[in-house]
Formats: sequence, C-alpha cells, structure tokens
Amino acid sequence: MEKQLNNTQKRSRNRRFLVLTLFPAYFLFCGLVLEPFDDIVKGMIIIFQEPDFLITDYIALGGVGAAFVNAALVTLMSIAIIYFLNMDINGSTIASIFLMMGFSLFGKNIVNIWAILFGVGLYARYHRQHMSQYIHVAFYGTSLSPIITQLVTLSHLHSIYAFTLGILIGLMMGFVLPPLANNLIHAHRGYCLYNAGFAGGLIATIVVSVMKSFGIQIDSRDIWYTGSNVMFMQILISFFLILIILGMISEPRFFWKYLDILKHAGRGGTDYCTEEGLGATLFNMGINGIAATVFVVAVGSDLNGPTMGGIFTIVGFSATGKHIRNVVPVIFGVWLASLVSIWNITDHKAILAALFSATLAPIAGQFGVIWGIVAGFLHASLSLNVGLINSGMNLYNNGFAGGLVATSLVPVIISIKSRPINPKDLLDNILSMTKEPKKKEGKKH
Repeated sequence: MEKQLNNTQKRSRNRRFLVLTLFPAYFLFCGLVLEPFDDIVKGMIIIFQEPDFLITDYIALGGVGAAFVNAALVTLMSIAIIYFLNMDINGSTIASIFLMMGFSLFGKNIVNIWAILFGVGLYARYHRQHMSQYIHVAFYGTSLSPIITQLVTLSHLHSIYAFTLGILIGLMMGFVLPPLANNLIHAHRGYCLYNAGFAGGLIATIVVSVMKSFGIQIDSRDIWYTGSNVMFMQILISFFLILIILGMISEPRFFWKYLDILKHAGRGGTDYCTEEGLGATLFNMGINGIAATVFVVAVGSDLNGPTMGGIFTIVGFSATGKHIRNVVPVIFGVWLASLVSIWNITDHKAILAALFSATLAPIAGQFGVIWGIVAGFLHASLSLNVGLINSGMNLYNNGFAGGLVATSLVPVIISIKSRPINPKDLLDNILSMTKEPKKKEGKKH
C-alpha cells in the first residue's frame, strides 16, 4: 500500500513538473519559429559576449529568437535542477522559475549564471546542508551575473586572469548571499517580496565600489527594443490565457479559491500553491499577467525584453504574494508620481519601476490602498536614482529600492496605526486651531 502511494505521489509530482516545463517550452517554440536557426545561434553568441548590466535588452542585442531561446534554456535548466534535487513545486519554486525566465530576456544567460549558483552550493556544503534549502536564493542571486560578465571581459587583463577573477568574484558573491538575504528579511518584515534583490543591491554596491577604486570604468547603457507590441502582445496574452484555462481545468472550485487568494496580505513567505491549490494559483497568475501586459501597452510603452521580464516577475510572484488587489495600488502610486515628476511613465527606467514596484504589494495588502499608493510613489523616485550606486550591476535594482522603501516606511505605518485616530477628536483639534486665541484682560486697579 505504501509503495503504491509513493508511486501515486511520484506520478502527481511528475505531472506538476510537466506543466511547469510547458511554460518555457512555449517560448522555445516561439523563438525557433520567429527566426532562422542560424540567426538564433549568432544572436546568442552576441548575447554571451556583450555586457549585461541595466538596461541591456537581449531582443535588441541578439534578436527575438535568440532572446526567447536563451530564456527558455535557462528556465528549463532551472526546472531540471529543482527536479533532480527531489523538490516539489510550490509558490517559491514558481516565483524563482519565472524570475529566471523573465530576466533571461535582459541580463541572465546560460553562461553567466553558474558561478553564483556554485557559490551558493559551496555555502550549503560548508554548512553541511542540502542544496534544496538554498536553491531559490541561488536563482535569485543570479541577479548579480552582470558583474561576472563585466570582469570576465576586462580588456586590460589577460583573458585567463580576467576569467579567473570573474569566476572567483561570482563564487564569493554566491557564498555571502544566503546569510545576508536571511537577515535582511527582518529589516523589512517581509513587506518587500524581492528580498534577494535587496541583498544583491548591497553586495553589488560593495563590489562595484571596489571595482571603481581599481579604475574599472562602467559605462551607462540603455539598449531598448521597440516596434513589435502587437506580436508580443499576442504571444503574451495567448500564454496567460493558457495559464487561466489550465487553472480552471485543474481546480473545479478555482473561482472561490481565487477569491480566497484576494484576501491574503501577501507578505513574504505566502504560498498560494500550498494554501489555495495550483489551479487557483495559475488562474491568479494569468489574470495578473494580462493586466500587466495591458498596462504597459495602455500607457504607451514598449513590450520588449525588460518589460516582459517585469511582467513575468509579476506573474511568478503571483504564486507567492501578489494578486490584483494588492498590486494595483502600488503601480498606481508610480503612475501618479509620473504626473507630478520631471520624468514620464514611458521613460525606460520609469516603466520598469512601475512593473517591479509590485515588490511592495504586501504593504497595500496589509495596510490598505492609500499606503500602497504612498509606497509606489516613494518607490518610483528611489528606484530611478538608487541604480547609480551600483551602476546597474544588480538586475534586481527595484528589489534593492523596494527593500529600502519597505524598511523605512513600514515602521512609520505601524507607528501611526498603533494609535487609532478618533474622527471627532481630530475635528475638534482642527476647529480649535482655527479659532482666534482670547485676549487676556488687564488687571483692574
């Protein structure tokens, strides 16, 4: 009986992984159809050789086919690693997989991610723990991959020395990431979903500062693809409709489960797969994906590698924290900031700030719409400037900015809410302030 149960569990696990594998397979198919194979190979070679720091759109760099194939291969390898670590699919697994897929359109590739992954593996080995405990933070840590590419391609060092330096720095960054990420989550109390981006921002700031002190110059970069909104919208909407249909088929009560998802605040550690089921989670992912895609097109921006990366990040974390109710207020806060600031929502960094500001969705989920808008408003200004510190070498720049916003804002919110305001007392105080003070009468002699 026990053996039969184990076989049933294995078949169920294999089916879940098959469903997860279909997602990158969809984009692998799209990439192979959209461009000739020879052009894809040439494009991928360009992607491997070029610097990857923000903003480097792989679609503009190597072509649509090369970018899609790179993203699909990175994602498939990530799924294979999780499978052979004997892990199951949960919210964190889906979030990390979609993050790998999204950022493999503008920064990560099948060459530059391995040193950081092995660095985290060394950390697990050093503490005599199984790699499955750290694989998600390892995937998130590949946000620092542009540093490796930058060091490996240093022109004033011999290629062997440059390669060795890049690998050693990558291993070091991977090794220090887990303890840093585990401790920083206490700073923002789980209200920044991109916690590894917060940790990565600190690491990148230190490493880049050291690089600059040795005279290593990092030029600004803004490679941005335009002109294919209709095609990309068709590809994305079709994909998200597939997620919705899969969710509806696999869970008869998907709608009621989805309503339960909307009740969650969404703080870090939330797992919709475990709590509400895979079907409702896929439905939530599809809804959020369509909403994010429509938002990008509606404000007049471009669908390309970076913006699709932002959309996939929203979709991935829709398995562990995000839903339409807590995402919209934060993004609205960024859009509102664009109306009164010197930048426009269609500026390249601004539209990315809007999409990635959803890292602060738990603030709206926990404290309400108004505080969500405030968080988004603050995030916009911070994310557009904090990248100067690490020269775009941390792909999760908005995770760094979001961590700073959450760490600063959440204690203030809690402090204000800890003392409820009585509307009658507030009105009396306002009225008393508007009244003229009474003149003191002189003493009569």
